[in-house]
Amino acid sequence: MKLPGQSIARHFPKSVPAATGTAVLVLLSAMYLQSETSSRHVTLNPSAADYAAGAAAKNVNIHATPSNTPRGRAAGPAELFGSPKTSNLNSAPDSGGPRFPADLIFNGGNVVTSMQQVAIYLNPEGKCTIASCWGNPEEFLTQLGKSDFIHITDQYTGTSADDRYTVAGTDVIINYKPTKKPLIDAQILGVVHAVAAALGTPDGYSNEFHVFLPPGQDECFTDSFSTCYSPDLPNSFVFCAYHSSATFPDAVGHVLYSVEPFQDVPGCDVRPGTPNGQLADSTNNVLSHELIETITDPDGTAWWNSDDVGIFGEEIGDECSFVIFTEKAAFFDPSNVTLNGKNYAIQPEYDNNQHACTTVP
Repeated sequence: MKLPGQSIARHFPKSVPAATGTAVLVLLSAMYLQSETSSRHVTLNPSAADYAAGAAAKNVNIHATPSNTPRGRAAGPAELFGSPKTSNLNSAPDSGGPRFPADLIFNGGNVVTSMQQVAIYLNPEGKCTIASCWGNPEEFLTQLGKSDFIHITDQYTGTSADDRYTVAGTDVIINYKPTKKPLIDAQILGVVHAVAAALGTPDGYSNEFHVFLPPGQDECFTDSFSTCYSPDLPNSFVFCAYHSSATFPDAVGHVLYSVEPFQDVPGCDVRPGTPNGQLADSTNNVLSHELIETITDPDGTAWWNSDDVGIFGEEIGDECSFVIFTEKAAFFDPSNVTLNGKNYAIQPEYDNNQHACTTVP
């Protein structure tokens, strides 16, 4: 579904009441960012009804990228995936030939053969620009979608078409007042509901909503606040980002989304010296991980490791998320790659055909 800048503005309400009651997000009046005024940016205020829909969402399937922290390294599948995975090998076709312990197994669920991606930026009272807080994730996603790298997913999706994972021509700004209390996934789902409803998405597998959080904003799976992105609270700092799907109880229905906290922090950042600097490439590295896992396992029912060899439940990106340890820190250790003529640093992905992590299909 195309999202031309002129038509999307007609879908968004001119005025929507801000969230009330116990909601953590206190949304401000709709306004364009002074530093980034453009027809590409649309500002939206989710309503109390959107947050209610987020709280009522069912079949939420979270799969997180663990942080390079003691808590992240200690987390098991049940904690990182939100709920334990169970294998459904009776419905999985036999690919023939020898099996390798790290190979992904198809468990019968949906994959994503094509989709459009929508970037949603939570802006703390207008204090962030996209460049200063996240780099240029939409440009990165565009180049990734046009590259050879993305064709690593062909073997899992059954299609080799070019330009099948695109980026919307319009992104969404959510202006809000930060609080010290972490956001939780149900509140993120409220934001996703508002955007999905405004866009009138026709198919739950044809769009993915990437929700970018600003520096200093913690986020947790639930209000138990035990499994979180929380660089300021090491005891709960379990993940760097996650992809998920959920089903709303109204006409919006099924959605795919990822939650992308600020990555340039110890525990989530890439090693120094990458082509675009640590801020941008830390964002891009984890964003590519979540996108490609969404493509190959959107609902937690498609491609993942079903063998009990210490990596049970891991998806295409988990098996290749390499870490480098120095005397003072641990960093993600991505590969330098060229995507459609531009240089980035992102992790490899697991290739069943090569039985290895690779950046070249």
